[in-house]
Amino acid sequence: MNLIQLYLNNQKTPRNFRVENAGDEATIYLYDVIGGDWFGGISAKDFAAELTGITANTIHLRINSPGGDVFEGRAMATALQQHPAKIIAHVDALAASSASWIALAADEVEIADGAFFMIHNSWTLAMGDKKSMSDTAALLERLDETFVADYAKRTGKTENEIRAWMDAETWFGAQESIENGFADRIAESPKKTKNHWNLAAYKNAPKIQQSEELQVDRAGLERRLSFLEKIAA
Repeated sequence: MNLIQLYLNNQKTPRNFRVENAGDEATIYLYDVIGGDWFGGISAKDFAAELTGITANTIHLRINSPGGDVFEGRAMATALQQHPAKIIAHVDALAASSASWIALAADEVEIADGAFFMIHNSWTLAMGDKKSMSDTAALLERLDETFVADYAKRTGKTENEIRAWMDAETWFGAQESIENGFADRIAESPKKTKNHWNLAAYKNAPKIQQSEELQVDRAGLERRLSFLEKIAA
């Protein structure tokens, strides 16, 4: 998995982070990459600031995210856990990587038919000598163990099961998410959800239905490629 490539693939993907208040309930739309420094996703600072301003007793957190920064995701999850409201996470299409434990920070998790959870080992870029590389590897291992503990506590699975899933980069469909403790129920919906993220950077991403927006974009890219091939010939 190449995290940088994941971000680059999705720079032009429609994104959405907003908060809607309606009396005693509020809705947060987290349809974005986690982390705002390099690639324009949602930062933990902005997320926490919006969350702090919500006084509703129930917060619906709607998620469609390919993941992102580990520490930003951890900060968002902590902010959710410390908020006094009841948090209901709705996985509308995708809760991958760091977005998965943001979802699991909620009191209840609902997943749409056709949506996915994905968990995997931490990933980073590193530069330096052998000591620097060893230190980076040790840090990644420590991070992974914190996620193993979190996933095991929420799902009821053993830590060895969680480690094996993370090692394999495992994708859970809606029913699998419920069977393995990542979600509580499938959302009532008139139709299956559609993914709009380019997930080619993940090695085990399932062939899930893309949105019409991406289908149109792919067709346009294919036309341009065909045109370039004719010029080259």
